[in-house]
Amino acid sequence: MASAELQGKYQKLAQEYSKLRAQNQVLKKGVVDEQASSAALKEQLKMKDQSLRKLQQEMDSLTFRNLQLARRVELLQEELALSEPRGKKNKKSGDASSQLSQEQKSVFDEDLQKKIEENERLHIQFFEADEQHRHVEAELRGRLATLEAEAAQHQAVVDGLTRRYMDTIERLQSDKARLEVKSQTLEKEAKECRLRTEECQLQLKNLHEDLSGRLEDSLSVISEKVPFNDTKYSQYNALNVPLHNRRHQLKMRDLAGQALALVQDLVTALLNFHTYTEQRTQIFPVDSAIDAVSPLNQKFSRHLHENASYVRPLEEGMLQVFESVTENTVTVLETTVKLKTFSEHLTSYMCFLRKILPYQLKSLEEECESPLCTPALTARNLELSQDMRKMTAVLEKLRTYVALLALPSTEPDGLLQTNYSSILTHVGAALHGFHDVMKDISKRYSQKAALEHELPTATQKLVTTNDCILSSLVALTSAAGKMASFFSNNVGYLTASLSYGPRAASGFTSPRAAECMLRYKQKAAAYVQAVRKPLVESVPYAEALANRRVLLSSTESREGLAQQVQQSLEKISKLEQEKEHWMLEAQLAKVKLERGTQRLADTLRSGGQQEGAAPGPGAPAHAHAEPAQQSASVPDAESREDLIKNHYMARIAELTSQLQVADSKSVHFYAECRALSKRLALAERSKDSLTEEMRLASQSVSRLQDELTTTKRSYEDQLSMMSDHLCSMNETLSRQREEIDTLKLCSRGNSKKNKSR
Repeated sequence: MASAELQGKYQKLAQEYSKLRAQNQVLKKGVVDEQASSAALKEQLKMKDQSLRKLQQEMDSLTFRNLQLARRVELLQEELALSEPRGKKNKKSGDASSQLSQEQKSVFDEDLQKKIEENERLHIQFFEADEQHRHVEAELRGRLATLEAEAAQHQAVVDGLTRRYMDTIERLQSDKARLEVKSQTLEKEAKECRLRTEECQLQLKNLHEDLSGRLEDSLSVISEKVPFNDTKYSQYNALNVPLHNRRHQLKMRDLAGQALALVQDLVTALLNFHTYTEQRTQIFPVDSAIDAVSPLNQKFSRHLHENASYVRPLEEGMLQVFESVTENTVTVLETTVKLKTFSEHLTSYMCFLRKILPYQLKSLEEECESPLCTPALTARNLELSQDMRKMTAVLEKLRTYVALLALPSTEPDGLLQTNYSSILTHVGAALHGFHDVMKDISKRYSQKAALEHELPTATQKLVTTNDCILSSLVALTSAAGKMASFFSNNVGYLTASLSYGPRAASGFTSPRAAECMLRYKQKAAAYVQAVRKPLVESVPYAEALANRRVLLSSTESREGLAQQVQQSLEKISKLEQEKEHWMLEAQLAKVKLERGTQRLADTLRSGGQQEGAAPGPGAPAHAHAEPAQQSASVPDAESREDLIKNHYMARIAELTSQLQVADSKSVHFYAECRALSKRLALAERSKDSLTEEMRLASQSVSRLQDELTTTKRSYEDQLSMMSDHLCSMNETLSRQREEIDTLKLCSRGNSKKNKSR
């Protein structure tokens, strides 16, 4: 838990450090850019100052030149003023000199005019230069103010980053101290783990020596006892019976059952489609009840009537394939012989489809030539004929691939094992193509049926037949989609299951080898079944010991229970003997009673006959005496029989009660023994559960030890990485401090220069 928290803190610190480092890089770049811009501005300012000085020097020189010219103009004016009076006095004598002065004056005027124009131009240049200088100076002052503000902001950011770096350094130093303490504890644990590792290595060495000795013994036994290694050659190894994989066989049987159900749905849909198509040829475009059907549709109907003889065998062939996949067989392509039968049935059905395809196309063309057929219906019929061709082509491709899959069970050289997976992939692609074609056919036929229902001559029989054909096409599309999805979902398992066979081999070499292997498997199963004899039911030794302990610890000892059981058995035997004796006595008494009753009835009958005859003169006394004796003897016999009967009934009731008591005691003993056996079974279960828990606990202990070793190793690696990272962070922090100091110095120098300016 502490390591997880530490790792989380370390990750947070690393993230913050990366963020601060990125911000620092951005700030450094900004400072460098500002320094470059400030240097450029300083250079521009220096150049402007130089140009300003040049202009000032030119201005000074122009001013001096103007002053000189002004002085010269004044002198010339004074001379002109002095020369005018002289000219008046010496008017006559100075015509020549006046002409000369006039020429000089014109020259002076031209020179003065040029100087005035030059002075004006220089004034204009000076004014423009002064205005430009002022504008540039104002712009530079504004930029200098913005740069000073940005420098202040950067300085504030640098100060904040410095504080954050200092806090981060302190926090990292505290974490470093804590990690050092933890590293010391982990080093101690690592030492203990090293000691345990040495012990484990010693145990591993001993185990390796033991296993190497066992391996040598096994190799010697194999070399001495085994006559030849049949797994070395693929031809011999193919005859070996592979390990029985019941899960694989159950999975294959389940897949075969699902495939059988899908094929049954497909067969039902095909039967309905062909049957309803046959009915449609009898009612459209000409109803057979009204007019004669065309010879083409008659032949087409006759061929469609035979569809069951081609479609039904598909279901029967798939049923044979399903029945051949049992739990006791080995299901691969070499042993699936019934797949050849299914392939033959599919080939016969494809011959049927190729036979009816021209009739179907001609029938559609005949519908198009009917005067009631609209252009839209003609277009649908043409599209439907193209889809029918596509369906036949797709099924032909599927038949080819199924025939290739059936080759390994009949012709070993017909298909290589390396091509099994590609063939299965092509089968899945063909099924998907069949599904797509059936969707197109269903769509086209629904449009065609809708257009036919709008015709004025459409009858209810045609509408019903079209609906039935549409339902059969929908069922056929659904069955094709289910088959495609089923095959695409299980193609990986089918490809992997093809390698199922004898161990250390790539598979069966030929169908004959697979057949021999199945015979050997049956013989082995029969031999094991014959050898296996039912064991006599007996109490296991452990259970008998537990029963003995329970019996000894119970209230009644084993001897007492045995005596009671023996006495009960003796009483039961005696009662059985008495029961048989008295049953015999009862039978004898019953026989005697029957004889007595018969004799009495005979005597009564003879007495009645004598009474009915005429008696002699001396006969009355004798006749009266005999009935009296008989009447006296009958009550005595009845009383004796009642007494015997009552005695026997009482004896039987007594014996029955004794037998019931014995039965109840035996039931009680049986219940007690059953309870003891249940207690023993519970004890055994608890023992098994405890052993299992102990095994799981030992496994968990070993697993925890392994986890501990791996955790310690990871901690050691993390500590080494963290120490390296701390060293690198210390170096980066020192570099950042130096950079911060240099930035501070640069900012202070810039601020001083700005103040001096």
